[in-house]
Amino acid sequence: MSLFQAIVLGAVQGATEFLPISSTAHLVLTPWFFGWPDPGLGFDIALHLGTLVALLLYFRNEWLRLAQGAVDFLRGRRDASARLTLYLVLGTIPALVAGALLADYAETTLRNPLVIATTLILLALVLVVAEKIGSRQTKLENISGGDALTIGCAQALALIPGVSRSGVTITAGLFRGMTRDAAARFSFLLSTPVIGAAISKTMVDGLRHGFPAVAMNELIVGVIVSGIVGYLSIAFLLRFLATHSTYVFVYYRIALGIVVAVAYFGGLK
Repeated sequence: MSLFQAIVLGAVQGATEFLPISSTAHLVLTPWFFGWPDPGLGFDIALHLGTLVALLLYFRNEWLRLAQGAVDFLRGRRDASARLTLYLVLGTIPALVAGALLADYAETTLRNPLVIATTLILLALVLVVAEKIGSRQTKLENISGGDALTIGCAQALALIPGVSRSGVTITAGLFRGMTRDAAARFSFLLSTPVIGAAISKTMVDGLRHGFPAVAMNELIVGVIVSGIVGYLSIAFLLRFLATHSTYVFVYYRIALGIVVAVAYFGGLK
């Protein structure tokens, strides 16, 4: 892998991890389109580590409040921070269960351009429906356990390449009547423990079976670029959704899905 490829893939991971357009799809499609070699497991860990750090840094104040909320919950208090902490735990469970049962299948059999093209378009259409019928009234501090569990179950679908963790959770939040900002913030907070768990699992697997060789310079550059772009991507999306709908991402998903399908069936790749 060249330094240029490391920069490109780091930027792709950082941007698409948080925009509702599927980072997995883009990390699969980018080397596929350009004919680049598979960067390997070690590089994949580095990229996700970069976006995890971006999440922790951007929401550092929220995480401090949630940590206090966890302490308050154990002491029997049920204020907004304590409830949100409980809801994040509740919403994380479905994805952890799905990951433990289906991660290997999703990472092998489903990593197919045709699957990605299909899921890109299908979720775009579902997101349109969510935009149309969602009331967009519920703020983050007012969500319920049912909201958290519904969004958590939706997050489990992000194992399928092309679905997008942020895309499917924001969509579920809109269906539950949340504001776009609240849906995005809960999506980002909810993704943090799942990304952390996925990194931990991948590292354990790598220690057991060995990591593919990854040049240190490319590894460092990839994680730095992923973290910086990821931080900027979070800030952009939260500001964007404060005043805009998600339709631009709908159009992008459909267009990309069509391009991938045409390339696949046309034998261009």
